[in-house]
Amino acid sequence: MVKNPTRTFAVIGLGNFGSTVAAELQRFGNHVIGIDIDEGRVGRHAENLSQAMIVDARDDVALREAGVADCDIALVAMGSDLEASILASINLKLVGVPIVWAKATTKTHHRILSKLGVDRIIHPEVEVGQHIAQVLHNPLVRDYVSLGNGYHVVNFRIPESLEGKSLAELKHRDGFNLRCIGVMRGTEYIGLDGAECRLERADLLLLLGQRKDLREFAGSL
Repeated sequence: MVKNPTRTFAVIGLGNFGSTVAAELQRFGNHVIGIDIDEGRVGRHAENLSQAMIVDARDDVALREAGVADCDIALVAMGSDLEASILASINLKLVGVPIVWAKATTKTHHRILSKLGVDRIIHPEVEVGQHIAQVLHNPLVRDYVSLGNGYHVVNFRIPESLEGKSLAELKHRDGFNLRCIGVMRGTEYIGLDGAECRLERADLLLLLGQRKDLREFAGSL
């Protein structure tokens, strides 16, 4: 297996969202610089990150001195302070960070960040809320991943009506225009070369398709 190369990240703002992202990036083996203007926040995360610094991201000189200009990617993780978010995004571009992501809290905030050339704008609360609603809405959906352009990969719990059936017997393609990727049985992945395997109650069925078709398939079960 080819390992992903490690990269250097700067996370601006070490609140709940920023510190979680920073800690996970560090856990993946990357070099992570955590930055916040609050001494207490920096102190709480100093041992978990490659570097944690008290820096005002509204000051481009301070960002350069902190080594942020050498980072591959930066994330502006604070959303409540609109001025700080905007100035931090401008300064990250100014010091030459190649890729800048930023958290937005409102449509206006999103539009401003977009005009500034931020590479990706995220709305964590909205995105997580939509994800949870999708899973809550259908008890057979254990989880899903959006692939863009309206396509999703969904893992369905196997209902009683599908127990004992083989993948070849499912009506997912002709009836609902879905593609079966395979089955997860515990930690074992059964691909399409196991099309004759019999589904068991604890299995997870992996399907690819558009939301409408996936919803109709789930409703048919």
